Amino acid sequence: MSGTLEFERPVEELREKIDELKRFTHEKDIDLSKEIERLEVRLRKVEDDVYGNMEPWHRVQLARHQKRPTSLDYIERIFDDFIELHGDRYFGDDEAIVAGVARFQGKPVTVIGEQRGRDTKENLRRNFGMPHPEGYRKALRLMKQAEKFGRPIVTLIDTKGAYPGKAAEERGQSEAIAKNLFEMAGLTVPVLCVVIGEGASGGALALGVGNRVYMLENAWYSVISPEGASSILWKDANLAQKAAETMKITAYDVLDLGIIDAIIPEIKGGAHRDVDTQAVYISDAISKGLAELSPLTGEALREQRQKKFMQIGERSQSQLPVFVE
Repeated sequence: MSGTLEFERPVEELREKIDELKRFTHEKDIDLSKEIERLEVRLRKVEDDVYGNMEPWHRVQLARHQKRPTSLDYIERIFDDFIELHGDRYFGDDEAIVAGVARFQGKPVTVIGEQRGRDTKENLRRNFGMPHPEGYRKALRLMKQAEKFGRPIVTLIDTKGAYPGKAAEERGQSEAIAKNLFEMAGLTVPVLCVVIGEGASGGALALGVGNRVYMLENAWYSVISPEGASSILWKDANLAQKAAETMKITAYDVLDLGIIDAIIPEIKGGAHRDVDTQAVYISDAISKGLAELSPLTGEALREQRQKKFMQIGERSQSQLPVFVE
C-alpha cells in the first residue's frame, strides 16, 4: 500500500484483496470469479463513497502525492516537438521552471511549467519546485518571445510557493513576481493557465494571469499553504487540516469565487492513477480554450484578461460551468 493516503485505506484494502484472489485463481486453478465480482461491485461503491466525499485536506494530500504527475509528465504527453530553452539572460537558469516551444495539435505554442522533482535527488536539483527570481525572469523572457512571434502561451502551475531564501530576495524575488504580473496582464496573445497540483501564493500567480485559468479537480490554489495559515492564525502548523477547511482553497471553492474559469475533471483517486487519460482531459481543455480565444485580436485578449481579474469575487458558481465541457 505504498503511497496510499490514510483516507484511501478502505479502497486499497479491497483492491489488494481482489488482486490476491486473482493470483490465487491463477496459481491454484480455482474458480473464484463470483467472489471477485462481488468484491469489485463493493469496491466501486467504496470508491464512490471515499472519493465522492473528500474533505479539503484530502484534496491537498492528493495534490501533494509523491506520484502525482509533474509539468514534464504532461508536456511529453500533450505537446509535440518540445524544445526546452534555458536562462533569464541576467543571472542563470532555474530548473524549478521548465519552459520552451512546442506544437499543440500542429500549431506552435510556448509552454511554461513549474517543475518539482520525482525523487529526492531531482527535488534538490529543482529546489522542490520553488522558483528563484531567475526562473520567473526566464518565464517572462519566453512570454515576450511568444508575443513577438504570435504564439499562444500555456502555463502549468504546481508550486509550494516562490523560494523564500535570502539569495532569492537579494536577486529580486518580489520584483520578479510583480513584473510577471504586470507584463502578463498586457500580453496580446492567448494565455491559458492550468493549476495541476499545488498553487501557492505569488509563486503560483506569477504564471497565473491568463485569459483562461483552469484547475484540476484535486489541485488547490491559495495565497498561503494550510500549514502557513495555521501557523499565523493559531500558532500551530499541526492545525493545517482545520485551516484547509476554512480557507476556500479547493477547485470548487475557487471556482465559486470567480478566480478560475472551470475545473478539469480528475481521474478517480487522483491524476497519478492514469496519467495518460489525465493528460487527455487537460489537452481537451487547452484545445477548447484556444478555440475560443484564437479569433480575438490582441487588444481584445488584453482587455478580456484584465477585466477577468478585476471581476474576481463578483461572480458566483451558478454563472460558471463546473467542468470544462
